[in-house]
Amino acid sequence: MTFAPFERVALIGLGLIGSSLSLGMQRGGLAREIVGTARSEDTRRTAEQIGLVSRAFASAREAVDAADLVILCVPVGVNAALAEEIGPHLRDGAIVTDVGSVKMAVIEAIRPHIPDGVWFVAGHPISGSERTGPEAGFAELFDERWCVLTPDRDTDGDRRATERLTAFWRALGSNVEIMDPAHHDLVLAVTSHLPHLIAYNIVNTATHLERVTDTEVIKFSAGGFRDFTRIAASDPTMWRDVFLNNREATLEMLGRFSEDLSALQRAIRYGDGDAMFEMFSRAQDVRRGIIDAGQDTAEADFGRRAVAGDDERDDKRQADAVGRSRAGE
Repeated sequence: MTFAPFERVALIGLGLIGSSLSLGMQRGGLAREIVGTARSEDTRRTAEQIGLVSRAFASAREAVDAADLVILCVPVGVNAALAEEIGPHLRDGAIVTDVGSVKMAVIEAIRPHIPDGVWFVAGHPISGSERTGPEAGFAELFDERWCVLTPDRDTDGDRRATERLTAFWRALGSNVEIMDPAHHDLVLAVTSHLPHLIAYNIVNTATHLERVTDTEVIKFSAGGFRDFTRIAASDPTMWRDVFLNNREATLEMLGRFSEDLSALQRAIRYGDGDAMFEMFSRAQDVRRGIIDAGQDTAEADFGRRAVAGDDERDDKRQADAVGRSRAGE
C-alpha cells in the first residue's frame, strides 16, 4: 500500500535518531517538507548544509508551526518543558509522537500539554548506535527493527493517529508492535536499560582496579569488554534521564539480576559445573533466538553497519600490522 506523505514534519532534536528519521523519510518520500530544531547553532547549520531539513529553527515552537507530524527526538528528561513550549503552537489535527525508551514518564510529562484536536501517541524505535549528532544518521537505521507504539487512550482520533504512525514506521522499514506503556517499560528495563547499566558499571570497574592501568585495559581488551565499551559510549545525558524516569522497572530488574548473579557466584565458589553449564546453555539459546528472529546475525561483526571511514581505518590497521610482522621476520 502506498504511504500518503505528511505535508510537513518537524523533528525536535537532530541527533542520531532525528537525522536518521529525516534520511529515512527522504528515502521513502514520506514527507513533502522536513524542518527541525536543535539547541546548538552548529547543529542547526550542519543539518541545513547536509540537507537533513529545509530549515532548522532556533526554537521548537517555531519548528512545529503548520506541522502535521511532530517527532520529539530528545532526552526524556526535557519532554515536559518542551511539550509546554510547543503545546499552544500545534496545529489542529497534528500528530505528536516521541522516540524515548521510557514511556510512562514520557506520557505523564507530555499529555497535559497536548491541546484538544491534537493527537499524541508515544513511540519507541528500538534502534540506535553510540554515535550522536546530525552527521551520525543513516536511512537504514530502522530497517527490520522494531518500533513500539504505546497509545494511552482509545478514542477514534487516537486510533486513527496510531494507525497513521503504524503505517509511517512500516514505510520507514520497521516492524511495529502496539504495547501497553507500563509493560513496555518493564520489557525495556530487561532488554536495554539493565544491559546499559551493567556496561557502564563494568567499564568503570575495570578502570578503577589499582593493579590494572588504563593502558592495559585498552591494550588487552577482549571482544566481550569491547562490546561493553561500545554500549557504555552511549550518550550520558540520555541514559541518565532513562534511569531517572524508569526507576521502578530498572530497580526490579536489577534486583532479579543480583539474585541470578548470586546464584552464579555460588556455583563458581562450590565448583558446581553442572549449574554453570545449564545457565550458560540457556543464555546461548537466547542468543540463537535473537539471530533466528533476524534481530542480529552470526557474523563476526554481528551485522552492525560500518560507519563511513571505518573500512579505511581497518585497512590501514591491517596494513600496519602486516608491516610490523614482516619487520620482525
